[in-house]
Amino acid sequence: MPLSILDLATVSEGSTGQHAIRASIDLAVAADALGYHRLWFAEHHLAPGVASAAPAVLAALAADRTRRLRVGSGAILLSTTSPLVAAEQFGSVAALHPGRVDLGVGRAFSPPPADGTAPPPPPRPPVEARVVDGLPVPAPPPVDLNDSAFRERLLAQKRVIGASRAPASLRDELELVLGLRAGTYRDADGTPYVSPPAEGAAFDLWVLASSPGESARVAGELGLPLAANYHVSPSSTLETVAAYRAAFRPGVLPAPYVLVSADVLVAADDAHAQRLAEPFPAWVRSIRTSGSGAVAYPRPGTTAPWHELDDATRALVRDRVDTRVVGGPDTVVERLDTLQRVTGADELLVTTVTHDKRDTVRSFELLAGAWGLSAGAPAVADAFAR
Repeated sequence: MPLSILDLATVSEGSTGQHAIRASIDLAVAADALGYHRLWFAEHHLAPGVASAAPAVLAALAADRTRRLRVGSGAILLSTTSPLVAAEQFGSVAALHPGRVDLGVGRAFSPPPADGTAPPPPPRPPVEARVVDGLPVPAPPPVDLNDSAFRERLLAQKRVIGASRAPASLRDELELVLGLRAGTYRDADGTPYVSPPAEGAAFDLWVLASSPGESARVAGELGLPLAANYHVSPSSTLETVAAYRAAFRPGVLPAPYVLVSADVLVAADDAHAQRLAEPFPAWVRSIRTSGSGAVAYPRPGTTAPWHELDDATRALVRDRVDTRVVGGPDTVVERLDTLQRVTGADELLVTTVTHDKRDTVRSFELLAGAWGLSAGAPAVADAFAR
């Protein structure tokens, strides 16, 4: 089964965004040599610990340094980038690398304004943590999206980003991309529009979803492939995949295609992997409480260990800690096999965050070997020689 990578270009404590971006492109070279199927770049803005803010640029740079690896976005956020611009960006990359480009799109959470003009979202019903055929399915984290201070920080960040567009329905935005690529797009008045970089472009359109809502449903209705975010929202992944399959109608694809993401860290043995993973709870906490996104990834040994965290902090991050796949190669492969079996995934997408980029590369090397990918060790060594 194909195995792919999602890269955040994380910034390590004491390092810089420029170093993180260079390491991401080197990772693309290594992934190409190791036999990974695709490499996607996330989109995050103004987060101190994440440098992946321009997926189209990173995808173009990675495509130019690799031979067979598919490159793309996981995902372009339609709250900040219009579908037209996204189609033109990735169509431009695909012009030079046809058949190797993926345009993954998704929606980002946008908090309601504090002036009361929009009602807050209803609270989610409590869901108990459970294990489904060996797969941990945690309860949703107790994140208060209606907290006024947290909401105001998010809204202030949105103003700095300049994300003022009001997205149309997701179906309309996806049909815009498909219509521009097919050269058949017309607006509501029947006026035709042509985008030369998008028309005929050899990229694949993907939808990313974290819940069984609009994204999963529309992806199914249009016959598009779906990426379900177990690494971000593990509590709802099974429902997300089920909603997509229930809604699927032959369209772009003749049958459903599901990719499921997972947060993974592989080391020589379980104990070493657990030591490298120690900063992860503090990093997740920063994402869910700061309003400005992830902090620079801490060094192991500089954060409080799990047993010293208070109950509120553990509850806030437990879903991601419990579902992170950490261990030696055999441990990790066994857990990923369970994830694939229970979700019925056609492909897995793994993301790995460590403080030392060498540990990240080593994790992907060990996983590639244990998974049975076709590795090219000399090329990998060359890619990271510097």
